[in-house]
Amino acid sequence: MMKAIEKLLIKNDELKFVCVGLDTDINKIPKHLLSSEEPIIEFNKSIIKATKNYAAAYKINFAFYEVHGSKGFDLIKKTLSFIPDDVLTIADAKRGDIGNTSEMYAKSIYEHFGFDSVTLHPYMGKDSLQPFLNYSEKLNFILALTSNPGSSNFEKQILNDGSFLFQRVIKSVAEWNTLNNCGIVFGATNPNELISNLDAFENLTLLLPGVGAQGGGFKDILKIFSHHKRKNFIVNLSRGLLYLSSRNDYMIETEKEIIRLNQVAEQFFK
Repeated sequence: MMKAIEKLLIKNDELKFVCVGLDTDINKIPKHLLSSEEPIIEFNKSIIKATKNYAAAYKINFAFYEVHGSKGFDLIKKTLSFIPDDVLTIADAKRGDIGNTSEMYAKSIYEHFGFDSVTLHPYMGKDSLQPFLNYSEKLNFILALTSNPGSSNFEKQILNDGSFLFQRVIKSVAEWNTLNNCGIVFGATNPNELISNLDAFENLTLLLPGVGAQGGGFKDILKIFSHHKRKNFIVNLSRGLLYLSSRNDYMIETEKEIIRLNQVAEQFFK
């Protein structure tokens, strides 16, 4: 069985860098789907069908499913069943807790649901992440610098050595990456921050949120990574792919957009 990092690097070599964020909001999907038995499943299935040949990964944000109660977990399992085995799946659950609790979370994400990767927060230290890191075949994306305005509250606190707290996180994750199963979540809203921290990432794969609705630019990211001859990254797009149309042509519009994004990527890397 392919390791998670292998799945992703193969897609990167194919110049596929788009992570489809399945932040599916029942209030935003096309209204004609609401008459179906399972509107969210119908929508997710069709979005995956439209993008599966072009996507580098799929990220399922647990909040958009947990809001539906116990049924939400069934929605996650069903959605996962539509994703091809060779495409990375990410549980955007932002876990991270004391050892025995974290162990249960890891078993839930990796064994019960069968995800390839997960998002984690490092605030409680390495021992809170260790149960996830023990899964050598998986990929753990650890929050460093996020794309929300409140990132400055803690992530950009200056330490005694003059560095930012998020930079300490990057350095630590690079040290923890002994099994090559760690990545970094790094907000894409400020290209200069990305450039100034590239060397610190070493061989860590990056998950970059913040493009589109939050203000980040897809071309800016491609320009930076192509200039530095790096391809181990993915750019998450959710609203910028899912809700391009509220009519029956929504699948067509989503497919056209992800194809366009891949063509843009080819211009930078070929």
